[in-house]
Amino acid sequence: MDEKIVVPLDGSKIGEAALPYVEDLLSKLSPEVKVEVVLLQVLSASPHPVIAGEASVQVPYTAEEIKQHREKAIKYLNEVGEALRSKGAAVTAKVVVGFPPEEIVRTAEEINADLIAISTHGLSGSSGWAFGGITDKVARRATRIPITIVKAPDYRR
Repeated sequence: MDEKIVVPLDGSKIGEAALPYVEDLLSKLSPEVKVEVVLLQVLSASPHPVIAGEASVQVPYTAEEIKQHREKAIKYLNEVGEALRSKGAAVTAKVVVGFPPEEIVRTAEEINADLIAISTHGLSGSSGWAFGGITDKVARRATRIPITIVKAPDYRR
């Protein structure tokens, strides 16, 4: 029996909060269960602001900039994946460009994932509505795939 888990990461400590949960899950599974963990980072294709004097202009990323971001993301995902590899999981680093909630669900559906393990900032009320919401959007879009949402510790302290 094989299990596939998608873990979306954004490069932050908050984003990595789901990793210890996945590591713990791996340690509890039978040795006969083969687990593939897909560490996913979604790069935004949105234009970035460039300040020119007193004005700011939205400039799309160049192909070279996207290539550099992709290379940096792959390196990060491979480094983060070492702990999972040491627990016996096959780890794949995947970087895509697009709108994060859509790309996370699309990737999970494409590989027939058994689980999406994602962290959240744990914001509620108007803060949760205004800031973030990626986890919420993923939960609403992934109607066929179970999701584990891990609340990240408060790193602001």
